[in-house]
Amino acid sequence: MKKFRILLMIIAAGLYTATNVSAQEYKTDDILGIWLNEDKDAHVEIYKEGDLYFGKIIWLKNPIDDETGKPKLDKHNPDPELQKRPSLGIMLLTDFEWDEDNEWDEGDIYDPKNGKTYSCYIIMKEMDLLRIRGYIGISLIGRTTYWTRVKE
Repeated sequence: MKKFRILLMIIAAGLYTATNVSAQEYKTDDILGIWLNEDKDAHVEIYKEGDLYFGKIIWLKNPIDDETGKPKLDKHNPDPELQKRPSLGIMLLTDFEWDEDNEWDEGDIYDPKNGKTYSCYIIMKEMDLLRIRGYIGISLIGRTTYWTRVKE
């Protein structure tokens, strides 16, 4: 029984160490760059202003509206004035803070496909993979998407 407890303590210590090492391997600015969304129809550039992180659409797979032949607009936005702005250049990510826990949080994400804005946090799963969780109220009520880094 004593050997079993020692074995469990060794396994627990190993798991604790592995968890802490992976959480510390990323730095605050590792998120900077260009990311491909999960639908593979947009590139989002994540950049920093002061201590906050933002992301805007810089490329669309189909930037032209099939019906009008003009650039796609933010037609789902609840604000009629913003419905006139082009989709290219829309700010999707706003006001994210690095919390030194392999997470950027306290920000918002805008979904141009439905015109809604959600609370959000971002976790870097790998150097070239982001897990983005948008939610309403608490993070249990929301949706997760994954973005991959665009290789230049």
